Amino acid sequence: MDALLHLIQTYGLLVVFVSVFLDQGGLPVPAYPPIIVTAAVAVDQQPSLALALVPILLAATLAAVLADSLWYLGGRRIGAALLRLMCKLSLSPDSCVLMTRGIYARWGAPSLVVAKFVPGFAAVATTLAGETGTSPRRFAFYDGLGALLWAGVAVALGAVFHRAVNDLLDGLETLGRYGLVLILVLIAGLVGYKLLKRQWFLRELRMARISVAELGQLLEQGDGPTILDVRSHQQRDSSGWIPGAIFVATLGDDSLTGIPPERREEVIVYCDCPNEASAATLARELKRRGFKRVRPLAGGFEAWRAQGYSVATGEKAAAMLAGVDPIDAVAQS
Repeated sequence: MDALLHLIQTYGLLVVFVSVFLDQGGLPVPAYPPIIVTAAVAVDQQPSLALALVPILLAATLAAVLADSLWYLGGRRIGAALLRLMCKLSLSPDSCVLMTRGIYARWGAPSLVVAKFVPGFAAVATTLAGETGTSPRRFAFYDGLGALLWAGVAVALGAVFHRAVNDLLDGLETLGRYGLVLILVLIAGLVGYKLLKRQWFLRELRMARISVAELGQLLEQGDGPTILDVRSHQQRDSSGWIPGAIFVATLGDDSLTGIPPERREEVIVYCDCPNEASAATLARELKRRGFKRVRPLAGGFEAWRAQGYSVATGEKAAAMLAGVDPIDAVAQS
């Protein structure tokens, strides 16, 4: 335990920077405890409160902004592909579903100010900022403000409760090596809880899917079901959509109430995410609202397009599919 305290006292800023960077980078590394502990130890060591806390605040903020910038740049370059990978690997896949994306769709860049206080939303929000074309200056302003606020809360907690934190450290020190074991057990328990929560969430999404071939056959027969597209409008504009699909932005979208009763017998929902998470979440909600038969499309829009079925496009999507710069296409139209 002495080694842990020595590490915090000597390399506190580095510990804070690395833990925050890994946490905001998507790894299951707790960031708040190191910030709080380092702030509490610094308050007792430094005669000036500003000298004790400002460096910790800056280190945590800088680490968070750097990690967020990587997600932002990834969103600008590979957009939807990065979101699919993120949701596939995430310990909190529920953060990648329709409602979470709907938060950013509704509030845009200002949502970055509070994104870090919403579990699982921070990385998704920063990636969406890049995917949706948020300007670097606008992203830097709101994300920097959010990182400063998030880090400031942790530093303030460490400063206010520094005596309690130091009493806790003294208690762990009396336990010797068992104190370090206890900390490792708590961290492992947190990761284990997230893994268990992930399995619960994925189990809830288990329901019958409709294959791309089956949906294509229904449309060819002229007996097409109601099709709902739950992707972001940026994805829809850039890649196109299944012909006749209704765009649904959020679970409370007015377009849901606008669907006539006769079109609620057979409803197909599709998205572009692992396990059809967004589509399955909306399908479950629609069943609660009285829709008769609702099924997600297996593989989502990417599977539909990959198998060569027709895709409806707007000007931007048509230009991108043809290899033409969308700005040039609009200017020529």
